[in-house]
Amino acid sequence: MAAAESPSAALRRRDLCSRGIRLAGKMRADVVDLLDAYVEQQGLDASASVAAMEGVPLAAVERWDEQTGTQRLLENLAAYRAFRTLLAQMLEEQREQLGEADAGLGRALAAVLLQVSAFAYHLEELLRLESRGIPGEEGDGPPPPPRLSLFEQKLRGLGVLRELAQWAVRSVRDLRQLGKPSSAAGTAPGLAESP
Repeated sequence: MAAAESPSAALRRRDLCSRGIRLAGKMRADVVDLLDAYVEQQGLDASASVAAMEGVPLAAVERWDEQTGTQRLLENLAAYRAFRTLLAQMLEEQREQLGEADAGLGRALAAVLLQVSAFAYHLEELLRLESRGIPGEEGDGPPPPPRLSLFEQKLRGLGVLRELAQWAVRSVRDLRQLGKPSSAAGTAPGLAESP
């Protein structure tokens, strides 16, 4: 069991978790709106099945209730850093495909990219508070994906946005768990605390 934290550190952690929950909730709402616009603009079927794609972090996790707060923060940070790269690629592809023909979708993508970057920074702040080192970003991110056909790019974009929406939900759960007064970052929550 980790040592008890000071009241000011506990208050700061709860405040950061509360703000993170609000940020993740807003991000999820914006991603869902973007997803609807993306499906319509790209001419895709909203119910299309998209297989897991390399480089797209999956929000699903086995034994969620056994993870420590630090593990949750580190996984979230790694995921949002990956999404930052993936969204930047999508934005570039969008500009190449349409130019300024659909500036609205490009602006929405850029806005979500900015939210993802801000959320990654927020997670770094939480890790600093927990006295954990911030893992460096490996190189310039994942290697560029192989050249995909236009249809494959559209499907990858759909998969990225769907998974990002799921990560926003997971992040809210993770931050709620971390923000609990009895939850210390380095300890695994008990079964009674599992979601």
